[in-house]
Amino acid sequence: MGRIVAHVRVTNVGDLTESVFSDALVDTGASFLVLPRAWRQRFKNLPRLYDVEMETADQRSLQAEVCGPVRIEIEGFRPVHGDIAFVEMTPVEGEYEPLLGYLPLEQAGVAVDMLGHRLVQAKRMDLKSLASTRARNRLAESLTRGRDARATPHQGS
Repeated sequence: MGRIVAHVRVTNVGDLTESVFSDALVDTGASFLVLPRAWRQRFKNLPRLYDVEMETADQRSLQAEVCGPVRIEIEGFRPVHGDIAFVEMTPVEGEYEPLLGYLPLEQAGVAVDMLGHRLVQAKRMDLKSLASTRARNRLAESLTRGRDARATPHQGS
């Protein structure tokens, strides 16, 4: 399978002087934009939101520091605001490989063209229909009432 790499700029919303531009490997198995912990010092004024345990593709667990808000600009697509995660990374041939996960991709309306090995503008954004959700809830309630009625013996039978 081919690798898809995107050019990404990340800027601290609270301090526009804190910014980094890098290539990032598109990884739809990752949730956040994941940067090396070594770059955390470039974002001194970026608030730490929480720590989270992340699982790698080979099932190793890593602690991540989630920070934000940041502006994420994926080259060729609209910028979005969100959070980023910093994790311990080992540079390969002197270079870190940030990961571009599905949350910023979806926010920016980006779809992954697996055949063309590229990023494309999504034609539509996903939306779960509120009407269909209500219909499913009503159906579930009626099935539950029906099951409860069958399970309760009738008086006077």
